[in-house]
Amino acid sequence: MQKENRCGVAIVGCGTVGGTTARRLIEDRELLASRTGIRIELRHIVDVDFTNAVNLGIDPSLFRDDLETVLEDPEVQVVVELVGGTTIARDITKRIIDSGKAVVTANKALLAHHGLELFRLAREKDTTIAFEAACGGGIPIVRALYDGLIANRIEALYGIVNGTCNYILTQMVHKGESYAEALAEAQNRGLAEADPTLDVSGHDSAHKIAILGSLAFGEQVDLARIPIEGIDTLDYTDVAFGKELGYIVKLLAMAERSDDGLGIRVRPAFITREHPLAWVSGPFNAD
Repeated sequence: MQKENRCGVAIVGCGTVGGTTARRLIEDRELLASRTGIRIELRHIVDVDFTNAVNLGIDPSLFRDDLETVLEDPEVQVVVELVGGTTIARDITKRIIDSGKAVVTANKALLAHHGLELFRLAREKDTTIAFEAACGGGIPIVRALYDGLIANRIEALYGIVNGTCNYILTQMVHKGESYAEALAEAQNRGLAEADPTLDVSGHDSAHKIAILGSLAFGEQVDLARIPIEGIDTLDYTDVAFGKELGYIVKLLAMAERSDDGLGIRVRPAFITREHPLAWVSGPFNAD
């Protein structure tokens, strides 16, 4: 394959997501090349702790402890930011963009808080930020909104965008487990963090609907103004009474246009058993 059909990639952050991404780029490189016509070459992995990478059997020759090595490598066109958070990740992302390289990120909190600044900088540097993985898991909702539905006037957008909460609610509704039991099971299965606050409080869903709302309605969404209610205050009694009346509880992220403007919110909601979202169970998302 000709050199112009190569793409050098670096990953910053090699935790659970970063390590899995690295393995996919390495193990599936022939498949990716056959489908895209581009040979993706993983050249660097930047982190301060490579324990996870070593456990995954990733070649240590890829390990770097200095981002500058990546920024100065002319063979790297794309940098995948998987550090998480909104402080160090923001600084790293700005440095990547300043170097003229494209960014791929799954960091919904970063984009919800600092997206306006980062996208403006990317335009100034004539580069791009790709963030399909930031919202909705494996659902290709981001591209659908900014590309496939560009000619449509969207009036409302709602869905299940947090798999951890959906798993917990599924266990409560279908297996009669308490919130504490369902959460502990989710943590044991690796579906919830040791500190699940961001998920169960609804703030993770708020980050995602802020991004999706901006895309769908072409407006800058103020994250601080979104009313947020999570599932951490739900009692099994709430779930049981709803079930008895023919309703299923789901944590919904909602955005809709009205004469008064754009309304966005996150909250648990009762939906009928006939609603399509009622059948989305376990750790899955749906928009």
